[in-house]
Amino acid sequence: MSKKAIVTGGNSGLGYATAKKLCDNGITTYIIGRTKDRTENACAEIGPNAIPVIFDLNELDKIPAMIQEISGGDNIDILVNNAGINHKKDFTDVTDEEFLRIIHTNILSVFAVSREVVKVMKVNGSGSIVNISSMASQYGLPRVIAYSASKGAIETMTRAMAVELAQYGVRVNCIAPGFIKTKMTDKALNSDPVRKKKVLSRTPMGIMGEPSDIADAVYFYALNESNFVTGTVLPVDGGNSIGF
Repeated sequence: MSKKAIVTGGNSGLGYATAKKLCDNGITTYIIGRTKDRTENACAEIGPNAIPVIFDLNELDKIPAMIQEISGGDNIDILVNNAGINHKKDFTDVTDEEFLRIIHTNILSVFAVSREVVKVMKVNGSGSIVNISSMASQYGLPRVIAYSASKGAIETMTRAMAVELAQYGVRVNCIAPGFIKTKMTDKALNSDPVRKKKVLSRTPMGIMGEPSDIADAVYFYALNESNFVTGTVLPVDGGNSIGF
């Protein structure tokens, strides 16, 4: 029986690359996305192992039923908590509502999805959860206070989950991507040459990463090659977080 995975926010960017990596290696992967056309098109591009799930993760009360439907009485072997949103604004201009919106999507939905998936994994005595953090949790970045707070929480949750869930055979790890070539980063950096130069100058490897670099790291954590690894946070950033 093939393994079963869930990738949240898997219809574009890092999530898409991750879902493709899993599917290409024979893992049936449920891609959760809010936008019907984008999610279905992504699955069609990836191939028959990709199954679209049109769902808004902000609807916390509906998450248990959604996960139950995906599990179908079988195990869920892999969960990749990739979905998240950002918000750029000066610290003093961020409203309570804006801050809470980031927390709701980036923390509460990760908790709720993980909780329901773990209920399934516990019964089967195995499973791997991979949370996606950010360089914003590794050091201070301006104008992203809510996003930074949410990703710091993800890394702390990773360690807490790993300790509590190890007894059930469930491993929990985290990846903190650096600057990766996506449409979003291209748009941000190509319009700001000074910032792009700063990014590359403090990255020892001198280049930006590819989405496949994140997908490869997820794949390592997801399968038995990392069988004795839990509670870790892996920066995949070309050395950016330790660069000077």
